[in-house]
Amino acid sequence: MDTVLVTASGGGVGAWTVDALADAGHEVVAVDRRTPPEGERRDGVDHKAADLTDYGETRQVVDAAAPDAVVHLAAIPHPEDHAGSRVFANDVESAYNVFDAAGAAGARIVWASSESLYGTVFAAEDWLPDRLPIDEETPTRPEDPYGLSKVVGEEVAAAAARRHGVPAVSLRLSWVTYPGDDRRREAREAFDPATAEPSGNCWSSVDVRDVAAAVEAAIDPETAIDGHEAVLIVAAENFLGRDTAAAIAAARGELPAECDLDGDESVFDCSKAERLLGWEPDHSWRDAHDGESDGGGGDREAD
Repeated sequence: MDTVLVTASGGGVGAWTVDALADAGHEVVAVDRRTPPEGERRDGVDHKAADLTDYGETRQVVDAAAPDAVVHLAAIPHPEDHAGSRVFANDVESAYNVFDAAGAAGARIVWASSESLYGTVFAAEDWLPDRLPIDEETPTRPEDPYGLSKVVGEEVAAAAARRHGVPAVSLRLSWVTYPGDDRRREAREAFDPATAEPSGNCWSSVDVRDVAAAVEAAIDPETAIDGHEAVLIVAAENFLGRDTAAAIAAARGELPAECDLDGDESVFDCSKAERLLGWEPDHSWRDAHDGESDGGGGDREAD
């Protein structure tokens, strides 16, 4: 079975991804800023500590692992709790170091990009593209350091693919949620069309289990990827349980000039992920509503 190196292995997405890959029989090298205590390590997973903003350390752990694929999940996950310059520098530098090292090792590259690169999530003033749904061809117009780092990160991934001749997949994730997470339920119950504030991602999310499934599909050597591809990875519907276009109109007072949404479907079109990776979301907020308490795990800063 393939060897897969996963960065930010102790974070919310990272921990779920490590478990999913190990369960699937992969040899997993888990990289984070610190290794977990002995009693918290999963059997069969090789834990390594490294500062991913240091190219030498990054290259050493990647070279030593000799991975078939590298899954890069490490990042400062939003621009609100840190200086913008730190967010941008940390996330772009670590991406460059990981992708270049992975490419030099001949490893397939998969990483966590974000829907934030479109620019709507952390914008100072609310706006949406002129056309909905949003797909991979929608222009990226970020004004914040996190969204901008994802635009640059995708360019870095594409450059690594060109330079080293390896496939690279940028997974444009929406807000990642976890089993046991009540935040979607709380937002849904608090939503009032008369007073609702606009949502930069229009109440979209993705279950961490579906993220792990997308990673597995993207690292599969049978998945035909030539060069770099970006794909949206988002749940099929909004988590309000309401008509999406009506909710947007209620919160914003208007709809984009071109809006082709049906019922509660997400504003993000994931048909490219289905076409290239064979991926479709399996989980919905309704799963949690029906008895599986909606999270727990959270995001983690990059090493």
